[in-house]
Amino acid sequence: MSTGRVNPNMRLEDQGITGLGQVHYNLMEPDLVELALSRGEGRLGKGGTLLVTTGKHTGRSPKDKFVVRTPGVAESIWWENNPPMDPDAFARLKSAMLEHMKGRDYVVQDLFGGADPAHRLDVRVITELAWHGLFIRHLLRRPERAALDEFAPDFTIINCPSFKADPEAHGCRSETIIALNFEEKTILIGGTEYAGENKKSVFTLLNYILPEKGIMPMHCSANHAPGNPVDTAVFFGLSGTGKTTLSADPARVLIGDDEHGWSERGTFNFEGGCYAKTISLSAEAEPEIYATTQKFATVIENMVYDAETRALDFEDDSLTPNMRCAYPLHYISNASPLALGGHPKNIIMLTCDAFGVLPPIARLTPAQAMYHFLSGFTSKVAGTERGVTEPQPTFSTCFGAPFMPRRPEVYGQLLKEKIAKHGATCWLVNTGWTGGAYGTGSRMPIKATRALLTAALDGSLAQAPFRKDRNFGFEVPTTVGGVPDILLDPRRTWDDSAAYDAQAEKLVQMFSDNFSQYEAHIDDDVRAVTIG
Repeated sequence: MSTGRVNPNMRLEDQGITGLGQVHYNLMEPDLVELALSRGEGRLGKGGTLLVTTGKHTGRSPKDKFVVRTPGVAESIWWENNPPMDPDAFARLKSAMLEHMKGRDYVVQDLFGGADPAHRLDVRVITELAWHGLFIRHLLRRPERAALDEFAPDFTIINCPSFKADPEAHGCRSETIIALNFEEKTILIGGTEYAGENKKSVFTLLNYILPEKGIMPMHCSANHAPGNPVDTAVFFGLSGTGKTTLSADPARVLIGDDEHGWSERGTFNFEGGCYAKTISLSAEAEPEIYATTQKFATVIENMVYDAETRALDFEDDSLTPNMRCAYPLHYISNASPLALGGHPKNIIMLTCDAFGVLPPIARLTPAQAMYHFLSGFTSKVAGTERGVTEPQPTFSTCFGAPFMPRRPEVYGQLLKEKIAKHGATCWLVNTGWTGGAYGTGSRMPIKATRALLTAALDGSLAQAPFRKDRNFGFEVPTTVGGVPDILLDPRRTWDDSAAYDAQAEKLVQMFSDNFSQYEAHIDDDVRAVTIG
């Protein structure tokens, strides 16, 4: 039995998925909220939001993600970063999951990955949980209703949290599994209720497919000047570095907050929504994002709330510091309806430096930009992955290693070529600590970061005086209106200059040790700017 609207020639039975209970095809937001509530999957919040929790998995499980090693991808996957799964093991996994699904009700959403029709990926997402269907409907791009009548997926994702994988039978690590099979064009997710696995699976697909077309997939947010898409800026960064917060600038038009492509025509969002962290969110600092937490059908994930009033507690991280809300892009008043921009004029690489060494902003040459892109230095912020409870300094190449199926140099070379062709200016922005390391210093003031970014994007920062940093070789402004000069020189913010020097020396050595893995794959101009 089924409900909803679907291509009559592309039901689940036509894909070999049979014996299910009721199947709900392409329900819209009101029906998905009602279905989730009727199943007891969550509670109704203020403004008609949906309040849900995800059990023991409150972040991604990167160690449980596998790529099936088939002949077509054997030579192109970065296997050191993407553990392989044997095709026979995947066949057993898929058979067991489909058997487990029999008799159970499922929700199906047919959606697009990519705002540019020339490069989009048509994705079918099959979810056991109705709220997962609502989540992915927000996060991907929604076809016009009439288009559903002829929708045929390029890839299919099956997400079944109640299914537990068998490591011995299925060639995996635990009962949690995310398995990508590029040959069968299928992704299987089991043993986790964390909704972020759905969207990041689509990002991983596009990260593999698009480079063959000469398109740069980017783990970044993006915006452009009002009425001027040519003045586009992109913000690379891992979760917690400020991608969502800094791109949602009311003075600019939001293209998207997390995943984009850079094609021969410019920038395009992969998604149709946002997945914003809500810890310490306030109406004063981030009014647009805060407002979404009381809008109809926004998914409020892993937040503590008052049982009677349903008022959200933005400071209580007892469930997880990785509390989030998921909402459609149009809930942000200055969001672009097309989710398209021009070729980036400014490229900002966001890092969260838990050592308190890096300046709040630095200007990079194209070679330095590739160096820092490949390095991907930042800190994992508490809660974004299982087991991360405080900021952990790390190197995540391309500012998104968990989602990169190809070797990092593939993406680095694409970025380098596009910067050279289109003349983008590159900046490294530290949203982490100042005045000392994590535990001693304080987070970089958001007001100062915004002022520096405004100056970078409007061109005035280029006219400021700069100094060459003695540790990292990049250029750092010495004075910027609205920003205390002392903040621009991190060594001066420390009470003990010798302690800063020791910490900087430690970080330089970490950069050097990490980058040695790329030495054989880079050009001389990048090799010339390596640190240490």
